[in-house]
Amino acid sequence: MAEANPYEEQRRRQVEENKSKLEELRLHRLSAAVRVAAVKPMPVKSCDPVLFAAQEVTIKPRNHRPPPDVIRRSGRIARLDKQPYFRITNADRDKKAELPRPVYATNEERAYAIAKAEELKDQLDSHYPAFLRPLTLSYAAGKWLRIPPQFSKRYLPWCDEMILLVDEQGAEFQVLYRAHGSALSATDWKPFAIAHKLADGDCLLFQQVKRIKFKVRF
Repeated sequence: MAEANPYEEQRRRQVEENKSKLEELRLHRLSAAVRVAAVKPMPVKSCDPVLFAAQEVTIKPRNHRPPPDVIRRSGRIARLDKQPYFRITNADRDKKAELPRPVYATNEERAYAIAKAEELKDQLDSHYPAFLRPLTLSYAAGKWLRIPPQFSKRYLPWCDEMILLVDEQGAEFQVLYRAHGSALSATDWKPFAIAHKLADGDCLLFQQVKRIKFKVRF
């Protein structure tokens, strides 16, 4: 039988010593972990009703919101004065209910107004173009006033422009003409309607004395 190589014998002993040290190290760490676990107390939930009642418990409701009098305001408007609070009361509703109802003209009244306007138109100089505009409640209230498209295409500007309305007393009113809609702007027409107390069923006669100037008769 061949003798063992001294180098291999020494290497084998070294491997066995390393294994022994490794086992000792593992046992040492395991022992330390056991000691720490034994010393550290485990939390115990108390079910004692007296102890539970002594603990201060704060329960917040879900979707907690500030009271109505506390209003969150952004920093941008926080420096502004507090805005007044307006509340609609029954008295306000009663006032609204007391507003006068709109008055509509009868068919006979409309026909009479149109006949009088046509009679007046026949008496005017035919060299100046003119058109009639029977008023509905919307027109009389100051909404935009539509002009007959045939008249607009033939006599009025192709783009928006201010025109002048002159009533029977010579008072002048600047009104914006909207070419696209063939109508007078409500913003400018409303002061004219209010000043002359126009009503549903009236019929106005517009006579063009200049390119952007009309005499209005009614």
